[in-house]
Amino acid sequence: MADRGLTGILLVGGASTRFGSAKATARLRGRTLGELTWETLAFCDERIAVGKASDELELPFPVLDDESDVRAPLAGLVAGLRAARHQLCVVLPVDAPLVTPGALQRLAEACADAAVPQTGPLPGAYRKNALPVLERALAAGRLSIRAAIAPLSVRRVELDDALLANVNTPDDLRRLHVSAD
Repeated sequence: MADRGLTGILLVGGASTRFGSAKATARLRGRTLGELTWETLAFCDERIAVGKASDELELPFPVLDDESDVRAPLAGLVAGLRAARHQLCVVLPVDAPLVTPGALQRLAEACADAAVPQTGPLPGAYRKNALPVLERALAAGRLSIRAAIAPLSVRRVELDDALLANVNTPDDLRRLHVSAD
């Protein structure tokens, strides 16, 4: 019988150069972005958080080290796909706290090798069969997920732009906080 489970991969790493501190521990509506996005993935059969063990983030769930010398979402995506028990995975960056389980399910349902929203490769759904292509890109130092998935069968899913709000700066977080009140 085919594996029909779903793994949720939360990317908690990242350089956070524009944000100035770890985004995973930044707070929105009284909770950390890590907690909010981890909860979003609760509908999955398995959840994996991936980041840098050296960051020693204080989060209420374990973080798998991406075992990479680079800080790039591609490193977390590769590590998460390697660790996933299921063939189909949804991937959520910690800095996208408004993405809903429904939006992730739409991506999973559309997934060929990958399914991405109109804004780019994250959040997204990826199959483990995409792993060799992604690993080669990472090994070659080509860190753009968008470029790495170009040779794959990628479906685009139109999602509500408001759900795809990304927290890159403290001002972005303040705007989300104000709009959530």
